[in-house]
Amino acid sequence: MPKGHSVFRCSECGAEQPKWGGRCDACGAWNSLAEEPVGRKGGKAGSGGYRPTGLPPVRLSAVGVGGSERWRTGLNEFDYVLGGGIVPGSVVLVGGEPGIGKSTLLLQCAARLEGAGIPTLYVSGEESPDQIRLRAERLTVDAGPVHVLGETRLEAIVHHARTLEARVVFIDSIQTTYTDELEGAPGNVGQVRECAARLMRLAKEAGPAVLLVGHVTKGGGIAGPRTLEHIVDTVLYFEGESTLDHRVLRAVKNRFGSVDEIGVFEMTGTGLAPVVDPAAAFLAGRTSGVSGSAVTALLEGTRPMLVEIQALASKSGFGTPQRVATGLDQRRLAVLLAVLERRGGMPFGALDVFVNVTGGVRLIEPSTDLAVLAALVSSVHDRPLPSDAVFLGEVGLGGEIRPVAAVERRLGEAARQGFRRAFLSARSRVSLPGLDVVGVEGIGDLARRLAA
Repeated sequence: MPKGHSVFRCSECGAEQPKWGGRCDACGAWNSLAEEPVGRKGGKAGSGGYRPTGLPPVRLSAVGVGGSERWRTGLNEFDYVLGGGIVPGSVVLVGGEPGIGKSTLLLQCAARLEGAGIPTLYVSGEESPDQIRLRAERLTVDAGPVHVLGETRLEAIVHHARTLEARVVFIDSIQTTYTDELEGAPGNVGQVRECAARLMRLAKEAGPAVLLVGHVTKGGGIAGPRTLEHIVDTVLYFEGESTLDHRVLRAVKNRFGSVDEIGVFEMTGTGLAPVVDPAAAFLAGRTSGVSGSAVTALLEGTRPMLVEIQALASKSGFGTPQRVATGLDQRRLAVLLAVLERRGGMPFGALDVFVNVTGGVRLIEPSTDLAVLAALVSSVHDRPLPSDAVFLGEVGLGGEIRPVAAVERRLGEAARQGFRRAFLSARSRVSLPGLDVVGVEGIGDLARRLAA
């Protein structure tokens, strides 16, 4: 391949194309092709480019079991999401929006690991060591022993990591890191993929765990090639509204633990503090006796959480009514409004509808449908729902209420938080001491029971 030759690689699927186009031929994504300079190194004739590594194949039964060790950071919520701590030799990708607290979280982890006698190296390509020190002075944990490095060149980062014999290396961020072996500015598709692959080889060969910070695009995905998430062992997303105190750490991929687990943190003036009781934290500001407020129980991994859903329906002042949803998929809200209007006889054609999930939580599972409908019915009739009631159920297009999974675990958390009534599908066969279970057949049945 001649020197200076370039290919165009899709940042969504990683497919390679010889020339630029507005649309990727492999996955159909628009405006995702980025230029990537490539080259080929020469080798000896007949060698096929193969160089022995000195690592012969071994039987799986002969492999040691020492990899079960984990390094605990002392941040219980962070360790919980990882499955018990950081696995030696693993690569973890932490993504999140700017200013959400990714750097603060990893700096706290580095300080706690150093305090436990585990050597760490914190590499920042976005801040100088002086700026990192200013941020560290606000933390309650002592970050003074942490080795910091203001560097973006990958070869220098690997050299210092090996020299210090660091057991955990933090890279903030992977989009600012580059290697001399490739042309192109830091952050392009080729640089991000090659740097991540080199750091993965460092982790697998030398043994240190590598934690990478990844920026998030407007679409909510981690910037760079999609293959970046396939290379690493664990992908974490740090979510939350920058105007709110609570942050949610969510695992979407974990080779050493379960996925869909979440950890809840509170942003304070001295750093991020793990929230011991997330269910109580999200309901702390709830006001009883107000219409349009309903409580439901989410199941994030193995952990049930109670959240409040607020709805407001008011007369529209424009020709086309507004549909605004925060924390809920806009299309799901449209479906629920259509079912409520068609099956429940409640016209929303002249009403503006606003739905908000408090605490910055996002509703993904359909088990929260019944709570959204209850909040909408309460707002339309301006009648408060029972303050000690929780709503669980999936709503079908026929207006029927369907059972949800793990209902006993959800109701157990609701009872622990002081709730005494639960509105469920009539087909749910569950009973819990101290909790009055109300079976609901459909939307019409729900409206009658709430009006009683």
